Amino acid sequence: MNIFKHIGRFFLMIRQVFHKPEKASIYFKQTIKEIDSLGLDSLGIVVILSIFMGAVIVIQTAFGIDSAWIPLYLIGFTARESIILEFSPTILCLILAGKVGSHIASEIGTMRVTEQIDALEIMGVNSAGYLIMPKLLAAVFIFPFLVIISMGLAMFGGWAVGVSAGVITTSDFVYGLQYDFKPFNITYALIKTVFFAFIIVSVSAYCGYYTKGGSLEVGKSSTQAVVYSSISILLFNLLITQLLLG
Repeated sequence: MNIFKHIGRFFLMIRQVFHKPEKASIYFKQTIKEIDSLGLDSLGIVVILSIFMGAVIVIQTAFGIDSAWIPLYLIGFTARESIILEFSPTILCLILAGKVGSHIASEIGTMRVTEQIDALEIMGVNSAGYLIMPKLLAAVFIFPFLVIISMGLAMFGGWAVGVSAGVITTSDFVYGLQYDFKPFNITYALIKTVFFAFIIVSVSAYCGYYTKGGSLEVGKSSTQAVVYSSISILLFNLLITQLLLG
C-alpha cells in the first residue's frame, strides 16, 4: 500500500507544479539558469562518455564480425543503430539521472530540512511550482540537444578509433552510417529523451521535496532519486519502445 501512497502524492505534487505561476517572468529567468545548471554543466560528461562509448561499440562490433562473407560497412551500420536507438537516448539519460537527479534531490531536500520551503509557502509562493517547474522546462528543452550532440560525437569517436586501429576504412564506415537510414529513429530517440527528462526531474524533485529529518536524510533522498529515476527510465523505455516500434 505504501507504493500507492507515493504514487498519489507524486501526482498531487505534479498538479501543484503546473498551477498557474504567480509571475511568469521570474519562472523564465529561473528556467534559463536551470538550462545552464542541468544541461550545459553536463556537457563535459556527455562529450567524454559519447566519444569513448562510440569507440567501444565500433571495436566490439568489428571483433564480432569474423567472416569474409560479412561486409565491413555493417560495422558503421551497427554502430549507428546502437547509438541512435539505445545508447544516446537511454544510457546517457541513465548517467544524467545520477548526475542531475542527485543534484536536484539534494538541493530541494536541503531546502526542505532547513525550512526554506516552509518560508516560501508562508509568503504565499507556490513552492512546488517555483522550485520544480523551471527544472522541468529546462530539462525537457536541453536534454534532446545533449542527446543529438551525443549521437554525433559517438559516431565520430567510433570512426576515429575504427580508422586509426585499421578495422575499417572511412568510406566503409560512412557508407554503413548512411545504409538503410530511417529518419523516424531520430524522432523515436528524441521522444524517449523528452519522457526521460521529465522522469528524471519529477522523480528526483519528489524525493527531495518530501525529505524529512536532517543532512543524513538528504543523502538518502539523493540516493533514492537516482535509483527510482533509473528504474522508471528502464520501465518507460520498454513501454515507449513497444508503442513506437512494436
